[in-house]
Amino acid sequence: MTFAIIATGGKQYRVAEGDTLEIEKLDLPEGGEVVFDRVLLTSHGDNVNVGKPTVASAVVRGKVLAQFRGEKKIVFKYHSKTRRRKMKGHRQSLTRVQITKI
Repeated sequence: MTFAIIATGGKQYRVAEGDTLEIEKLDLPEGGEVVFDRVLLTSHGDNVNVGKPTVASAVVRGKVLAQFRGEKKIVFKYHSKTRRRKMKGHRQSLTRVQITKI
């Protein structure tokens, strides 16, 4: 089994070829290619390479499928006895990427 662990947008993802993942927004057009060079770990069968902090000369390539916004999150702050209420919503901008090559 071939997989890698990449870091992007302040998060880490375990990816394999053909996987589709939703990550923080990248400024790339739909159909464009993205190259993840912050590869923390690669695994090809029993051969595992762990980076210190990244694996040298390892890249993961992907294709941008869509730019979209995630579902709305509601933030509600409430203080009892003071009649203070505050409601706010947030929608995160995301990018859907399909991994093509490790």
